[in-house]
Amino acid sequence: MSTLPTVVFIDDEERILRSLRMLFRGRAEVLATTSATEVYGWVRTRPVHVVVSDQRMPGATGVEVLREVARLSPPTMRILLTGYADLEAVTASVNEGEIFRFVEKPWDGPYLVDAVLRAAETARQDLEAAAQPVPAREPAPVATAAQVLVLDPAATMAATVRELLPASIAVKAAADVEQALHELARRETAVVIAVLTDATGDVVDAIKRLKALRPATLVIAVSSIRDSRLAIGLINEGQIFRFLLAPPVRELLRRCLISALERHAQLRTTPRLLRRHEVEAPRAPAPSLPGRLLDAWRRLREGVGR
Repeated sequence: MSTLPTVVFIDDEERILRSLRMLFRGRAEVLATTSATEVYGWVRTRPVHVVVSDQRMPGATGVEVLREVARLSPPTMRILLTGYADLEAVTASVNEGEIFRFVEKPWDGPYLVDAVLRAAETARQDLEAAAQPVPAREPAPVATAAQVLVLDPAATMAATVRELLPASIAVKAAADVEQALHELARRETAVVIAVLTDATGDVVDAIKRLKALRPATLVIAVSSIRDSRLAIGLINEGQIFRFLLAPPVRELLRRCLISALERHAQLRTTPRLLRRHEVEAPRAPAPSLPGRLLDAWRRLREGVGR
């Protein structure tokens, strides 16, 4: 029996599939196709570690394919590989497909191999666990002791979040990154809602740094900036849970919050799932921080892991 991971590639161009077969020869058992139906058949009938999908294809988008893969085989890791980094596709990839990485064409070979094999190793553990018989149990309850933190310089989003959540869930507000880090160090935080008004700066940098220190904390980015490059960076380097455009529809925001709270509870009860939220190293050097923020990050690092 092969010990190589099974990786499925779907693209509407045969030449792309040939290149991917060559790139992963000897590294994975490669299944390549132009048919979404064939992909679904594979993930139903055999362990598939990773599905890598193009976005623009006849009959189905990559987001639609990966969303269905997530439904059919939750342990299978999902990567979107596309030459079209339009904002709609990027946001849908994380909001609907919950992808591990967003990779652009033309791809960098070593980077793509590393991303796929990292994803495959994570999926291997989850697939093995899924194959073991376990007693039936109730879904993990939402931890009401864990708070929701709203990082919003305008200080308007927190009131909306309080209206949308049960009163038993504490909602704290922070006007800047320093205040947010203080709250994160003080109490377990299930979800951070980060309001973005700038494609760079402290908030974006904080999202990318946070996952390494608080892997079970889920981040929902609410952005007034329609920037696909920003969203891609937050997916790959920050493993954000959702990316919403401001102002978010109330019902959509409510559903995202409930999903994030449920996922946090699941991550706390099943720590191996934290590997699915592993971030990649930043491609650009991290900005230098003022002393007050360095101190705040130091306090967070020294705190109890959340």
